[in-house]
Amino acid sequence: MRVIICGTAEATGRRAAREGAEAVREALETKGGAVIVLATGASQFHVLDALTREEGIDWGRVEAFHLDEYAGLPPDHPASFRKYLRERFEERLSAPLKAFHYVRGDAPDLEEECRRLETLMEGKEVDAAFVGIGENGHLAFNDPPADFETERAFLVVSLDEACRRQQVGEGWFATLEDVPGKAISMSIRRILRSGFIACTVPELRKAEAVQKTLLGPVTPMVPASILRTHPNCSLFLDRESASLLEVEGGLPSGGECVPWEPGVEEKGRQV
Repeated sequence: MRVIICGTAEATGRRAAREGAEAVREALETKGGAVIVLATGASQFHVLDALTREEGIDWGRVEAFHLDEYAGLPPDHPASFRKYLRERFEERLSAPLKAFHYVRGDAPDLEEECRRLETLMEGKEVDAAFVGIGENGHLAFNDPPADFETERAFLVVSLDEACRRQQVGEGWFATLEDVPGKAISMSIRRILRSGFIACTVPELRKAEAVQKTLLGPVTPMVPASILRTHPNCSLFLDRESASLLEVEGGLPSGGECVPWEPGVEEKGRQV
């Protein structure tokens, strides 16, 4: 894993978008097409904004999936991830995507929707997955304790209270009772099968989750900790989300994490 600490959340998003775009361009050049996975939430605002501005990408040869969606929300609901990605990504591209396979959280049969998505994804290699980490350490909507073993690509999951409170705190819902209790999520193992993972985690409220992800054990109780096992994952932090890291002692992998320095927008080192 590489850990890259930037001076601001905006710089963090730009760096993640740039490295993810490089993976997309490489796939287009070598394979003739690319597959990406997109996340949502406040952590992805700057990532998606920068990604839509990346040059040299023929979006007409790119297929997109997204990580998760609330159960029962229509696509025009203010908190719908489909609405989020249409407005913040798809509609801002210079050309239409080859396809965007949205998760239909309002499908009458959620298990059947999971099977539909699995069929669409079968045999496809994800070239770049843009993900984040929740305040509870979740990856996608795989809340702790996450299922590290299932081979299914998509799951119906229950959202824990910490996850649901985060959605209220970010302003997506007015009250805890408004947040759906279930969702469809891409599984941990399917995320880990991506060729490159760009994990973007800004803001002070994520500092404890980042600390546990990098410095604690790899455990289902901190789902994002599994990213340390991926051979090509970059974790993009700002100085606030990295504030609890004991970088002088290094990380459990024996690598180094370079801290932010005043006047330096972006730094990074192999971990």
